[in-house]
Amino acid sequence: MMGWYRESDKRTRRVFWTCGAGWVMDAVDAQVYQYLIPLLIGSLGITLTEAGSIASASYFAAAIGGWLGGWLCDRFGRARILQLTILWFSVFSFASGFAQSYEQLLVIRVLHGLGFGAEWAVGAVLIGEMIAPQHRGKALGIIQSGAPIGSGIAALLAGPVAAAFEPDIGWRVAFWVGLLPAALIFFIRRGSDDSDIFKAAKARQKATHKGPGLTAIFTTNRMLGITLLASMLSLGVQGAAYAVANYLTAFMTQERGLTQSVASYCVLVNSIGGFFGCLVNAYISDRVGRRAVFRLFGLGFIVMASIYLFGPWGGDIRILIPVGMIYGFFQFGMYASFGPYFTELFPTELRGSGQSFAYNSGRAGAALFIMSVPLLAGFIPLSAAMATLGIVGIVCALLPTLLLPETAGRTLLSLDEFADATASPSAAAEPRLAQ
Repeated sequence: MMGWYRESDKRTRRVFWTCGAGWVMDAVDAQVYQYLIPLLIGSLGITLTEAGSIASASYFAAAIGGWLGGWLCDRFGRARILQLTILWFSVFSFASGFAQSYEQLLVIRVLHGLGFGAEWAVGAVLIGEMIAPQHRGKALGIIQSGAPIGSGIAALLAGPVAAAFEPDIGWRVAFWVGLLPAALIFFIRRGSDDSDIFKAAKARQKATHKGPGLTAIFTTNRMLGITLLASMLSLGVQGAAYAVANYLTAFMTQERGLTQSVASYCVLVNSIGGFFGCLVNAYISDRVGRRAVFRLFGLGFIVMASIYLFGPWGGDIRILIPVGMIYGFFQFGMYASFGPYFTELFPTELRGSGQSFAYNSGRAGAALFIMSVPLLAGFIPLSAAMATLGIVGIVCALLPTLLLPETAGRTLLSLDEFADATASPSAAAEPRLAQ
């Protein structure tokens, strides 16, 4: 599984570890807010609906920031824009710890979302373009395993770390830790870390004095179809995951009767299962294909989320821990194929904007799932609301896998090659394997 790493040069290895660390801290930054919701409700005097609206607004901002960030990385380089996005979201994560009211926290998290939205996709493009086609799923899947690690760190920050301070200070400390990822910008080299295929694409654009505009991912029927279907896939996976994960600590405290600290430990255990889910996804994705993996993990998520939320064992952590690990295996494992699949779906000249838009428009749409959970919980138990929206999300994710092409093992296409493949449906349907 790591043979590709041993064959890689020093630059690829350094970018691999930098992007991996970035995704860990990206996940910390994304999840710590959700895990802190019970403390924010008590400290700032906000409601569960208001807490959900802040998360939703941040994700909507992430969609805008991600789209712009992706276009900028197509225009000015992957490494340069990755540095900017890491610095941006780190600063505003730190600033979140100084909020004194609902309105202040809302504004800060919206600004935070603008930078946060592009970091994952730009990093995925950067490393995805460096890896050979037959290993792309393994490399990006292993990097994605940093997400459950980050979620576990977030659970520790929101639980025992926050509990070590006064209630009004603990959640602030958890946000202040968000400044740490800013140090990663010193491990990225602006120009030399961009891939050879990206540099070749920029040379072609310079020679022809033409470059794709911000709306290029919508300009042809084929490109528009890929963009919309990829966005729908992203919406379904993230909508399902966020509908459950965002309210897990609230569910544990309200319906399972656990304390905030114990609930955070349970979420941490889920992350351990998620780490192995990403590794398994990474191992099989290059073998069975991207679409099959999304279907397998999506169906597994529905089954395990239902068992986790409705099992008749109350707050017995002897059962919650192993069941939660299996649930986390599928929740986090679903994400591991986003990086390779979206990298392969879009041509080089549009890869940043296409991948960032698809992933972050799904994230923004997932905000509707987040907002809907507390609204639906006004009529049914919180667990039932979480499960209902989780199932809706997975159904939404599975439909695009019936229409999008399979790309496992395919070389990355330039814009001209993408147009040629579009003109020849039979060629478009066949993977172009590495020479």
